[in-house]
Amino acid sequence: MKSIIIVILNIFLFIIAFAKTTYGETTISILEPIKRDKTVRTGLDVLIEDHLSYLDGKKIGLVTNHSGLTRTGVKNYTIFQKTTGIELSVIFAPEHGFYGEASAGAKVEYQNQNNTGPKIISLYGRNRRPTREMVEGLDLIIYDIQDIGARFYTYISTLAMTMEVAAENNINIMVLDRPNPLGGETVEGATLDPNYKSFIGYYPIPTRYGLTVGELSYMACNSSWLSSSPSELIIVKMDNWKRSMYYDDTKLSWVKPSPNIPDLETAIIYPGMCLYEATNISEGRGTNQPFKMIGAPWMDTAISKKMETENLKGARFTYTSFKPKSLKGKSENPKHKDTICHGFKIEVTKKKSFQSIISAVRSLDETYSLYKDSLELNETRIKQLWGNDQILRLLKKDIKPKRFSKELSKGIKTFKRRSKPYLLYN
Repeated sequence: MKSIIIVILNIFLFIIAFAKTTYGETTISILEPIKRDKTVRTGLDVLIEDHLSYLDGKKIGLVTNHSGLTRTGVKNYTIFQKTTGIELSVIFAPEHGFYGEASAGAKVEYQNQNNTGPKIISLYGRNRRPTREMVEGLDLIIYDIQDIGARFYTYISTLAMTMEVAAENNINIMVLDRPNPLGGETVEGATLDPNYKSFIGYYPIPTRYGLTVGELSYMACNSSWLSSSPSELIIVKMDNWKRSMYYDDTKLSWVKPSPNIPDLETAIIYPGMCLYEATNISEGRGTNQPFKMIGAPWMDTAISKKMETENLKGARFTYTSFKPKSLKGKSENPKHKDTICHGFKIEVTKKKSFQSIISAVRSLDETYSLYKDSLELNETRIKQLWGNDQILRLLKKDIKPKRFSKELSKGIKTFKRRSKPYLLYN
């Protein structure tokens, strides 16, 4: 009798934890945590500890990389491989590769000579999205990657393309939610104009969008952002994550999501200083402090002195010099390789006060004024990164700073209002 009661109780808990809502073409299913814990559990932890039976009898594809770990450091694919009743057919790897071994922009392919496990297919080589043949026969595609919360970080573009392929082939998709390392309260930057849509900007969202990947997928499926939406999106929620949490508040171990994001401080700085990728100024690649150091051979102490007087909250800006070098798997051919660069270094002093994007805009504006004859801008690239042409208009004095700030604030307020129905956490 006791065992029967336990079975009935488990069924009841599962029903409570499994909520379905239909939006247009997509049914959204939310898998809630059952075995409540005092610590933060990722979507992967919740799936394997509370809902693993959901995968019984399913042939699955897994979109993941080296960051797909449980809170105790176990790799997601090893769990699926060892679980009876689950067939892990194929693994899809995003930019930087399955092992996190490739530098930004490096093409990756796998030979799959090992016949003992599922084949690994790169989605950053010949293909950016799975083909029909790659997903044929799958019952479910699972997405489990640690993101960093910046629009141009390409893992979320891979998520969008995978959802579109799932829809085209009548396959359901499951997103195992993970923390946004930058928290879920602050939204920064310009909202992407669809005219500038690219692989480094797939959704019309601000640069720092303040959502988890689960919330982002939820919103994307119901906002006509995708060419087609899957028939069912299953989101496995985290346990005990709060919007106020930065990654170090979760007590989860930091696994660098890509080679040039070695720690949380870099992740906080990245959404703004990544704009320097569209210039002939080094963003610190080829050093052990990428994005924390900005400089060029023709810059001097003037820029660091300007940044020191900007009174930007939450960070300290000081003069620095550095020499970018070739670093395998991180930056094989960095800007100004083996040449001393001068510029400024950023140290975050109060993470919740620091606004990386405003800091980057101020520094670019000062750089444009100080070194206009030496500075080169890739206008197409900077518009794709920024999301529209506002920043170019600001640098060229075609728009006043006050209007620039007003347009930014308006876009952020609009996004916050539109995203509110899709927030899964308080």
